Amino acid sequence: MRKFNLTILSAIVGSVAVLAYADGHISDKQISAGIKARQSQMQLYAFNLGALGAMAKGDVPYDADAAGSAANNLAALASLSQAGYWLPGSDSNSVEGSRALPAIWAADSKVGEKGKAFYDAVIAMQAAAGTDLGALQAAMGAVGKSCGSCHEDYRKPKG
Repeated sequence: MRKFNLTILSAIVGSVAVLAYADGHISDKQISAGIKARQSQMQLYAFNLGALGAMAKGDVPYDADAAGSAANNLAALASLSQAGYWLPGSDSNSVEGSRALPAIWAADSKVGEKGKAFYDAVIAMQAAAGTDLGALQAAMGAVGKSCGSCHEDYRKPKG
């Protein structure tokens, strides 16, 4: 737990430092790279969640090794610092192709809390996924809820 707290603290401090420096110093190239990085990470989340969801729904047979591997991937992804992905000026009002709503950067944003809820759900999934189908199914709800909660508030709908 101490390692997690230090990791979160480092990510927050790093994010604040990046944002403080970046204010007025962000190039279009940096913004584009950040958007591509976060979209790529979301695709990797979706790929691994798709494998877990298919097992949980019974669309494919439950495989403890495959479930554990996908859950480990999610945990590794959720542990990455995203400080360089979410640069001011990379929102849907500023850049075509971005679905990130400006509310992410608002002073009253709860995006950090939602990120923590996602991380906690993913870590619980990691512990459960390779155990048995019932444990995987039980863990899927919290992961899905945390994803949906953030997307509802902070992601522009398609179209």
